[in-house]
Amino acid sequence: MSETTARVASAPVVAESATARGRRARIALRTLQVLLALFYGIASALPKLIGNHYAADAFDKIGWGSTGMYTIGALELAGAVALLIPVLQSVAAIALSGLMVGAFVVQTTVFDGQNAVTPLILIVPLALIAWARRGSTGELLKLVRRRV
Repeated sequence: MSETTARVASAPVVAESATARGRRARIALRTLQVLLALFYGIASALPKLIGNHYAADAFDKIGWGSTGMYTIGALELAGAVALLIPVLQSVAAIALSGLMVGAFVVQTTVFDGQNAVTPLILIVPLALIAWARRGSTGELLKLVRRRV
């Protein structure tokens, strides 16, 4: 067997193992995106958008009232939906991370650190999604440039 034939014969084995591992990683990342989208859409945005009294009381304490509550709820719902749209997923993760930084600041300043760790925990998988799906940001920029 020649050297070229040996390289070609061994290449599919390496590619197949990398493809299987890559496929598992893509599935795990997509699962994480779906779980985060469900969390932001149902557990976080929905109570704000339906005017749940706990959410209303919290936003009144912050001083933002119902306008702030509905605005944050709408942003979280938009982020949840965008996490599921391939061209928007990286931007959505970055935007939701920004919301979580704001939530952390509010939790530490207004609520004396109660539940302040939750936004920090959520930033970790959002940062992973933003980094892993960073190519989608380039695709989005190409789409925007074509429209302009």
